[in-house]
Formats: sequence, C-alpha cells, structure tokens
Amino acid sequence: MQYAIPFNKPYLSGNEARYIEEAVRSGKISGDGIFTKRCHTFFEQQLGFQKVLLTTSCTDALELAALLLDLQPGDEVIMPSFTFVSTPNAFVLRGAKIVFADSTAENPNMDVAALESLVTPRTRAIVPVHYAGIACDMDAIQAVAARHNLTVVEDAAQAIDSFYKGRPLGTIGALGAFSFHETKNITSGEGGMLAINDKQYANRAEIIREKGTNRSSFFRGEVDKYGWVEVGSSFLPSDIIAAFLWAQIENMAVIQQRRKDIWERYYTALQPLMAQGVGLPIVPDYATNNGHMFYLVCRNLAERSALITHMRQLQISPVFHYLSLHKSPFYADKHDGRELPWSDHYTDCLVRLPLYHELNESLQQRVIDGVLSFYKGR
Repeated sequence: MQYAIPFNKPYLSGNEARYIEEAVRSGKISGDGIFTKRCHTFFEQQLGFQKVLLTTSCTDALELAALLLDLQPGDEVIMPSFTFVSTPNAFVLRGAKIVFADSTAENPNMDVAALESLVTPRTRAIVPVHYAGIACDMDAIQAVAARHNLTVVEDAAQAIDSFYKGRPLGTIGALGAFSFHETKNITSGEGGMLAINDKQYANRAEIIREKGTNRSSFFRGEVDKYGWVEVGSSFLPSDIIAAFLWAQIENMAVIQQRRKDIWERYYTALQPLMAQGVGLPIVPDYATNNGHMFYLVCRNLAERSALITHMRQLQISPVFHYLSLHKSPFYADKHDGRELPWSDHYTDCLVRLPLYHELNESLQQRVIDGVLSFYKGR
C-alpha cells in the first residue's frame, strides 16, 4: 500500500545517472573501477579509515569478516539478539555458535555490563551492533576482548558518520561492516563496505574478496601472475554501484545535516511523551547522533499496534523493527535458554517514524501531530 508519508524514500543527489553513464563509458564496469577507487580514497584519506573495501552488501562485509577470523565449528560469537539476521548468519555459515546478549534499558545496544559473563573458552569474537547509529560502549567491549584475546567486529550497518569519543564507528574493532542499502543515510541501492582496522587482515581481505585469488596484487604489479591462493568468494560490487554511491558521498554533508535536523525536530516535539512513559532515543555522552533513525518505545505491544494502525489511517507509515533472534524459528532450539527481557521489550514496543531527506517541515508536522493525537488523554 502506498502512503502519503512513507517510512523511507531514497535521496537522489542528481548526479547518480551521470556517474553511472561515466562508469559505463570508461569501459570497465566490473569491480574496483574508477568510482570504487574514489569511494575507497574518500573513506581512507578524508575520513581517516585505515583500509576499506566496498562490498555488494553489509551482509557480504560481515561474511568476509567471518571468513577472515578462520572460525571453526563450535567456536562461539557473542552479539545482541536485537539485530538483523545478517549479523549472526555470517558466523553461522562458518559453523559458529551464536551466544546472544540482551539489550539495555537505555537503548537497544548490547548490555556490556553482562558481556564478560557470556565469555567461555570457546568464545572467539564479539560483534557489537551500533543500533540507530548510536555507539555501543566500545571501551568496555574492547577491554573484555583484550582480557580474553577476542576479536571485535563492529556491525556499523546504520552508523556511517557516527562517532565514539571522536573515533568513527566501524574503525575501533579489528573489522567494521557498513551498509549502503536504500534505507541507509547514503545509499547505492544495495551495497556495503568492510573497514579493516587491523593490518593482519588487510592482504587476506583482498584475496577473499577476489574469489580467493591474489588478483588485486597482480593488477598493482606486486606479482607477475595471479592464482587461487585460498578460499574466497565474489564480494566486489560493480563500478556502476560505486558510481551511484559516489554521487551520494559527494553530498554526504548535506544529507547528514538534513537528517539530523529532522531527528532534532522529532525529539523536541515528542519529548513531552516521556512523562507518559513513552521512550525516546537516548544518545550517551560518548556517542554522536548521525540522524539515521528516530524511534519511540511504546509501553506495550498493544499500544504499539494501536499506534501503527492510527498512523496508517492518517496515511503515514511507521514501522516496527527486529524480532528477538534468540526466539526465532531457526535459533530458538539452539539458544541456551536465558531470558533476554530488554531484547523482547524492543521487539514488542519499538516503532520507527518516517525519516528521509524529502520529509519537509509540513509533512513532518503531520507525523508529529499524528503521534501526539494518539497519546492525547491516554
């Protein structure tokens, strides 16, 4: 069903089609063409990432990360239950056992206080998810990882242009995975990126991404021929995808400012609902807000369902989000049986409001008025 105010609407800068045509005319539209290199250079030289590789999706970036860890069947990986299926899938494909952590009362991020209690001799990695682009407590996570010799892989799918104590999210753990899906702040339709922050993974990441070959080294003139050197897959996006992404990157400052303005307007207008027990996003002092998402946490499932129905009757489309993965049909019988009450709370109660570049003040006011009218007198 089409709504007058949809949940999401991808932003177009105006140069996407022109750059795609330029990529086609270059004669090289497969991976690692001119636009892929421009994107890599931007993140590495202008944003200070150590090394990045574009991928066809954040799912692929996570799968590439899992391959780099050389996980063995039975190895354990800790991550939040309140996340998208791509986060655990990448590691389950390698035979790992997922140990799900609960969220916090403050926000859907991983409960770091309980993290150490989940570590066992089989634990190999911790995968924090920066929900809504808001940083997890990375110092605490890194401290646990250091004590137990674990690798940290950041799921920064929603966290482009967001920071933890001044450091870009996705660059703090050994590896970081980003998404450029159409619902993200900057987009290529489908697309992703792996940030490689530990030099030990840099060469292997290129090899695995290139189907297990040292083809990238060959094209740089570092070897006189290339061959199959280890297990890998095809994680390279077409340069057509990178061309679309480059048009977005060029406008990232404009996109980000607009999204943050919309977020702030929501927060200011809806803050009075907190007195009624409705939750709003909380940004800790160590984190920044990248304007990725604005959500409410209703008091119960019935209230959220009624709010969504009310808004849709007004031709506005809010949406709920993840379902606790420890209760999913695939993993319920593999979970260790612990209750994860905050993950379940967000599963039942969290609702996301429309947030996109073209959501002008008039349209946003309709969303705000719709929410406030629902809660009036409740």
